[in-house]
Amino acid sequence: MTAARRLAVWLPAALAAAALLGAAAPAWAVNVPTVQLGVEGTDDPGRVATALEIVFLLTVLSVAPAILLMTTSFTRLAVVFGFLRQAIGTQQMPPNQVLIGLALFLTFFIMQPTWSEVNRQAVQPYLNEEIGFTTALERAQGPLRAFMFRQTRQKDIALFVETAKVAPPRTPDDVPTMVLIPAFMVSELKTAFQIGFLLYIPFLIIDMVVASVLLSMGMMMLPPILISLPFKLLLFVLVDGWNLIVGSLVRSFF
Repeated sequence: MTAARRLAVWLPAALAAAALLGAAAPAWAVNVPTVQLGVEGTDDPGRVATALEIVFLLTVLSVAPAILLMTTSFTRLAVVFGFLRQAIGTQQMPPNQVLIGLALFLTFFIMQPTWSEVNRQAVQPYLNEEIGFTTALERAQGPLRAFMFRQTRQKDIALFVETAKVAPPRTPDDVPTMVLIPAFMVSELKTAFQIGFLLYIPFLIIDMVVASVLLSMGMMMLPPILISLPFKLLLFVLVDGWNLIVGSLVRSFF
């Protein structure tokens, strides 16, 4: 059957089916709601302020992951856990999802007193309409800045103060938040690398001992990591490594 004949056969059937469906549409048609977005003018300053607050809130939610990384304990935890996995030599075990999840929940645990203070001083008064949005924002910065100041080295703050070319601060309140945040992150990275170096030492010793033993036995073709990995895992389990590392990391913030 040629294409013209197939079209001649199927076209009337298709038109008939469309007509039947069109005739039966009122019996089973469903009203689908529509959503309309628009911008309209207003003379009420309160409505304008509310709209701006909504836009600001959506912006904050979009950059929430970056805020979590910059102003909490997440950076130190994630970097240390990455160093630990590399020091043991277990490749992708534990998986990235497990390490990131553990770092995230430990961040919630460590930051809970700070966030409770933010909720008490800023969020609840704002929700109860006791203070304005600007005042709530200023109050929310207080507990977070206090947490970051406790973990930030003065040397790092001085670096960014000099780079930003701002007046030398006399009190912690004089340090701008945009200077404090990068200084806090640099301090967290330095602390995490120091902890990672200490984590490498015992596992490095095991690798060196195993490599020396294999070399003395003439087994130069056997990868030392293949033999040292069970011993490193055994050492980590015997000393209850996760308890020691997690406990030390949590206590380092208090």
